[in-house]
Amino acid sequence: MYNILVCDDEKDIVSALKIYLSSGDYQVFEAFNGREALQVLSREDIHLVLLDIMMPGMDGIETLTRLRETSNVPVILLTAKSEDTDKVLGLDVGADDYITKPFNPVEVLARVKSQLRRYLQLGGGKVQPKTLRIGGVELDDGAKTVTVDGEAVSLTPKEYDILRLLMQHPGQVFSPKEIYRAVWEELPLNADNAIAVHIRHIREKIEIDPADPRYLQVVWGKGYKMVPQKGDR
Repeated sequence: MYNILVCDDEKDIVSALKIYLSSGDYQVFEAFNGREALQVLSREDIHLVLLDIMMPGMDGIETLTRLRETSNVPVILLTAKSEDTDKVLGLDVGADDYITKPFNPVEVLARVKSQLRRYLQLGGGKVQPKTLRIGGVELDDGAKTVTVDGEAVSLTPKEYDILRLLMQHPGQVFSPKEIYRAVWEELPLNADNAIAVHIRHIREKIEIDPADPRYLQVVWGKGYKMVPQKGDR
């Protein structure tokens, strides 16, 4: 069972969402302002947050900004407004999705399921460090650079995103469909061939011998992984 936090200053909305989500076998935690939401998040293992934007005191944007300092838990914003500026602002500070009030219960459940699936597939949790290292491969996500044994290598944007995903989860196997969904953010179409081509190109750039890779290896029938190296932390 997954834990979902619903935060809205309107108690009727919280109650309605609790009814919708309980039918989907979710445990629902309640909060009625931003401070209460952060308190719940600090003591409970929350897998997804439904967060109202317009609340007195600490609004949803400030709450989300503070949350993103420590967690990548999916956040779906609830807003009574339909203006694009509200949606863009929310997405800019780290929201994963938004729902405009009044909302359809079927849509709420569908969006919750979608965000949970993606979060859990990618091993959600704490904010990832800006610099990732596996053996001699170093990825600086702030500068968007990759070096191998101190030498810069040039990756395309998609190659970079694939490598970052795998380096964020060393030893974890990702299927081609999981990689495609995470990087392209859409349903995978012909994922096996597309990912295989990108993996080959990445190997050519980071491996001494691409035919006998040290870092980026295949697990036959399952997918790809970055192999942790001795001395990695």
